[in-house]
Amino acid sequence: MKSVKINSNDAGQRLDKFLLKHYESLPKSMMFKQIRKKNIKVNRKRCTPEQIINVDDVIDLYLSDDMLKERTVHYDFMSAPKGLSIIYEDENIILMDKKQGELCHPDGREYVNTLVASMKRYLYEKGEYKPEDENSFTPSLANRIDRNTGGIVIGAKNYQSLKILNQKIKDREIDKFYLTVCEGIFDTKSDIITGYLTKDNRKNMVKVSYKAGDGSKFIKTKYTVLDEYDNISLVEIELLTGRTHQIRAHLASIGHPLLNDGKYGSVHGRFKQELYSYKLRFNFTSDSGILGYLDGREFVSSHCDILQKFRERKY
Repeated sequence: MKSVKINSNDAGQRLDKFLLKHYESLPKSMMFKQIRKKNIKVNRKRCTPEQIINVDDVIDLYLSDDMLKERTVHYDFMSAPKGLSIIYEDENIILMDKKQGELCHPDGREYVNTLVASMKRYLYEKGEYKPEDENSFTPSLANRIDRNTGGIVIGAKNYQSLKILNQKIKDREIDKFYLTVCEGIFDTKSDIITGYLTKDNRKNMVKVSYKAGDGSKFIKTKYTVLDEYDNISLVEIELLTGRTHQIRAHLASIGHPLLNDGKYGSVHGRFKQELYSYKLRFNFTSDSGILGYLDGREFVSSHCDILQKFRERKY
């Protein structure tokens, strides 16, 4: 028999979700069976898989040790690069400025040189993250941006913050703004455009159409032209939906691909594709729990140089 006491980073989640994270060798089907047979109890009482666990709850598991191998504690993140670019930080969240070319998460080929690993190392060295003290939680990114896009990424230091941030992103209560340079001069200087996006996993591309199709997802993008010269435009984008390659594919579909976007446009000149998530605004319209103090706050990247380069006519 083993017992585990629930801490603040475990509380608020379903019992079955917690058990599957904490015990690596416990099969899902076996877990459900043992809950039904009352071999897994919460506070010495019968429980259900969907039961929400709370701080200081004690889970007793009357199972063999080979089923109760606890999750392995890894310290691979200590090999991650140091030197996070931090825009804002408090006890719950950390806003980081991701460099263009940097991965947010491991991709199957790269496991350590990622933003999330660097964040874990930073928090570990500050004494704010101790893997050996956690049953199920690890500091996590609430949003992600593509490797070739730079900009603001939100990190959650605790489970309650991560849960709230995930819901706020889902409910579109966190506004995200991008700067980019596009080919051509826009006839309409500000507009909200819509369409339907379909992924082609084989080509790692997406296609935009104006009618719904099999597997397509609705997209909505707001753009505003800030400046223009020769045959290029400086554009601010507000994502009103968030889909893979949405900005690149949607702008290309109206005849204005990103400058030097080899996937959805063409490559010419010496500059790389310019796309930067430069501004973020918390715009809460519903209960936001421990993150209520962030409502109405806006944060801007200090590393985005697209605007300056455009005004200096360097493209």
